[in-house]
Amino acid sequence: MLWRHGQTVWNAERRFQGQSDIPLNETGQAQAERAARLLAALRPDLIVSSDLSRAASTAAALAQLTGLEVTLDKDLRERHGGGWEGLNDAEIRARYPAEHASWSPPDGEPSAVVAERVGAALQRIADRLTENGPGQASGLAVVASHGAALRLGMSRFLGLPEELFNVLGPLDNCSWSVLGQRRGRWRLLEHNAGTLPDPVVLSDDR
Repeated sequence: MLWRHGQTVWNAERRFQGQSDIPLNETGQAQAERAARLLAALRPDLIVSSDLSRAASTAAALAQLTGLEVTLDKDLRERHGGGWEGLNDAEIRARYPAEHASWSPPDGEPSAVVAERVGAALQRIADRLTENGPGQASGLAVVASHGAALRLGMSRFLGLPEELFNVLGPLDNCSWSVLGQRRGRWRLLEHNAGTLPDPVVLSDDR
């Protein structure tokens, strides 16, 4: 199960985060806690997370309910955005029109490199699941990471060619995709699941 982190201030402001270490905001923490209650009911066997705080904090909400430890893996980090990090879409369009058209952040990480990095991490995680017959994994791993990283990584993991990486749509904050194995082959079973209205965050000023 591939789980995107909860909302941050930069998400709310629609800023390119990349590998800038922006923490969850109040809404994001509430999203993580609510999603964790749903995922804990599935009795995961393993939790692995990007080491960026927004993903690690999301994973921690699930760890608290399950008693599992979170393994941090820097290869699950978001795509490095170079000069785009911290900018919103209008600013990127204005300052980098050519790069925006091809979605290639200056001094950033190419899509194919992200796909290879994250896809390899997903393969390592799959390999950690208990073997149940030749080439057949059993158990449930929950992977907390980032929108672009997960989309590109799962595309590579599933064997999609680079020209089809954009076939999969984005993941909303704290939503997930489910991959399953059948006859030794991995398949996409659900995508962008768990999307619900944002939780109400109560103020302390009551």
